[in-house]
Amino acid sequence: MTTRVLTEFAASITELKANPMKVVASAHGEPVAVLNRNKPAFYCVPAEACELLMNKLEDIELLAIAEERKNEPAITVNLDDL
Repeated sequence: MTTRVLTEFAASITELKANPMKVVASAHGEPVAVLNRNKPAFYCVPAEACELLMNKLEDIELLAIAEERKNEPAITVNLDDL
């Protein structure tokens, strides 16, 4: 059975245990697939990449809310009343 690896960089759990920072540094800021018996067990994602992903997810969520609300009736507000 073939397993899909979603990164260009991979390391075994043994390599990660031996020297985690070396594994992370060798990927030059990219995520690393951590393999257990040649199958991805988890992905090691650098903090900067994780922050970028979280920001993109938030943008997607906000866009979905805006799209959902764009056809709602508008409320007229008089600035003098504020």
